[in-house]
Amino acid sequence: MALLGQLLNWGDFGEAVSELARGFRDEHGLPQVHQLGLVVRDVEDAARSLEDRGVGAFFIADGPAALWREWGQERSFRGKMGLAYHQGFEFELLEPGEGSDFYRQALAPDGGIVIHHLGFLVSDVDEWAGKLAAAGSPVWVRGELEIGPMVASFAYVDTVDEAGLVIEFISWRTLGRPSRPPAGLFRLLGRLQKWSGKRSVTVPG
Repeated sequence: MALLGQLLNWGDFGEAVSELARGFRDEHGLPQVHQLGLVVRDVEDAARSLEDRGVGAFFIADGPAALWREWGQERSFRGKMGLAYHQGFEFELLEPGEGSDFYRQALAPDGGIVIHHLGFLVSDVDEWAGKLAAAGSPVWVRGELEIGPMVASFAYVDTVDEAGLVIEFISWRTLGRPSRPPAGLFRLLGRLQKWSGKRSVTVPG
């Protein structure tokens, strides 16, 4: 799995992202890349480092997942994540968390920021995950996060051998209706967190 620094140092960041898992994405007709999922040891430290490079500000939250089903078995998972936007892409910082080794096993020994997965916005995560499962890439994790009236549904598919990283499908609902990620809200909250010095909020499951 590549390190984020390699992409940020590329002359054209968008072009560099477009090359990630390109053959696999073209073969399976995946939509445009929406998100870079990044595994880090400490979200707040990584956020400060990236903000110094012009990424963000990051909105950071911790709490339990409303649903975490790994290899078909229900688990209790709690973690911390940070969200920001850079040149049209969402950056998601993820700590190892508690209750699963899903993110932990991707940690870089030298503490670098690892590109763990590519995320794609879709209308139905189960439909898209099912397509890849039928092609031989099984669903690794099926989960949901709740942030107030918003619910993010997601499915991680084990495409590491075929694509070099994990593929994630994501959909959002607000008050039960399909919606898009509230990028403007996350930007505002990230700036307020950075201004206040309180870099993380706890979100109930």
